[in-house]
Amino acid sequence: MKIALINENSQAAKNELICSVLEKVVVPMGHTVDNYGMYRADDEAQLTYVQAGILGAILLNSGAADYIITGCGTGEGAMLAMNSFPGVLCGHVEDPVDAYTFAHVNDGNAVALPFAKGFGWGGELNLEYCFEKLFGFGHGKGYPVERAEPEQRNKKILDEVRSKTFRPLIECLNALDPELVKGAVAGSRSKELFFANCRDSAIAEYIKTLL
Repeated sequence: MKIALINENSQAAKNELICSVLEKVVVPMGHTVDNYGMYRADDEAQLTYVQAGILGAILLNSGAADYIITGCGTGEGAMLAMNSFPGVLCGHVEDPVDAYTFAHVNDGNAVALPFAKGFGWGGELNLEYCFEKLFGFGHGKGYPVERAEPEQRNKKILDEVRSKTFRPLIECLNALDPELVKGAVAGSRSKELFFANCRDSAIAEYIKTLL
């Protein structure tokens, strides 16, 4: 699985810490991590949590990433931004129980974490345990065991509902302010990673027109 990390501007200073903990957990599992930044608070390309959602949606819908790790101060804004787009099912994860149950009950492809709220002493340990529970025990098995079948059925119903209520991503992007979208993909490392991994030619061409 190709996992993408995206940090918005308010929590960019924690990017190196988050990335190191994520890699520590998931690389031994056979996953890879692409760090899309922001890398520092003073990066030239500044991402808001809204633009983190745009970038995450582009990565998932283009096949450039299989899973998104993002967040903001509380995680709420990043989650809402991510869930504004088709092809994205983002959960709000504060602790390892959230991580495990989201993986097995909701079986999404993105999580938003609070990188300021409650992130004090032992914050990196909580991240480590969250990532272990999120990626170390499979996905979509349902929880608890006696509820596995109805939980899996409900997830299929949710996917069907969402498939009818969202437009294709290209239509969504075309309806947005081009400068907003351009800002979401403006980072030099982001562009390099995206074009190296993108598997959707239409989305790739659209991003090229912006840049």
